[in-house]
Amino acid sequence: MRIVAEDLTYIYNPASPFAVKALNGVSLTVEEGEFFGIIGHTGSGKSTFVQHLNGLIRLPSSLKKRKRPRGWKNIPPAVLKVGDFDLADPKTDFRALRKSVGMVFQYPEYQLFAETVKEDVAFGLKNFTEKGKAKPTDEEIAAAVKDALHVVGLDEGIAEQSPFDLSGGQRRRVAIAGVIVTRPEVLVLDEPAAGLDPLGKREIMELLHRIHGDWCKTVVIVSHDMDEIAENCTRVAVFSEGRVVRCAPPAELFKDAASLLALGLDIPLTAKLTLALEKRGISIDCDYTMKDFVRRVLARKGGGQ
Repeated sequence: MRIVAEDLTYIYNPASPFAVKALNGVSLTVEEGEFFGIIGHTGSGKSTFVQHLNGLIRLPSSLKKRKRPRGWKNIPPAVLKVGDFDLADPKTDFRALRKSVGMVFQYPEYQLFAETVKEDVAFGLKNFTEKGKAKPTDEEIAAAVKDALHVVGLDEGIAEQSPFDLSGGQRRRVAIAGVIVTRPEVLVLDEPAAGLDPLGKREIMELLHRIHGDWCKTVVIVSHDMDEIAENCTRVAVFSEGRVVRCAPPAELFKDAASLLALGLDIPLTAKLTLALEKRGISIDCDYTMKDFVRRVLARKGGGQ
């Protein structure tokens, strides 16, 4: 599913003195199959943007007139399409959209609520049935829960356990299983590795790549961890003051470290090392993954340079 946004604007409390323009004419395209990154300082609009993608925040034009917020006329018309779903159209089946676009929030393990892992993982499957389609049977639900747990690396034996008896890492995997159980074509994650130690971060990113390869066609992550972005993403959008100010592959984006630092953003460790070497007259042209950086440094050393 291709994601296309054009002139997307969103204002919180549009008719009040406390109005805040969170998005200001965002235009952005995410191609099907990408592992796409979104970065930006706090308040840049990145979280507001991704909440539009599965209709958690609705475009005013998609709401019935009696439900439109006061001041909605101050929000200009926008285009927002996810695959065949037109999110500006009030006739769109938003329940079907949410089945196709899974959303994992920051610290999702704190959002578990059911008595058993099985019930928690099955919740989305039971509630996102498309209009006109029969709800899944108990056997279909059990099979889907088993498959989702397997994908996130958990044994089906925990299905009857309370999620609150599991470790923090296991609970996070259960929460992700509860989103991917509907087999969404797009998976959106807000700070997926937040709060994890280095090993936990590596494991969760390896998990997301398995999901990306076998389960969800497109993955979108919001992250402040530039090493995470450099190591994993095909392209990156930089948000600032409600706008997309840059969109490029990490290898291109982090070459212009000065622009990112001027926006108050960090850069990957490899970019910092590259800058430090440049000050010593040593130029390293890499894609800013650690593997490529080390390979090129060793190649220079081997070449006697």
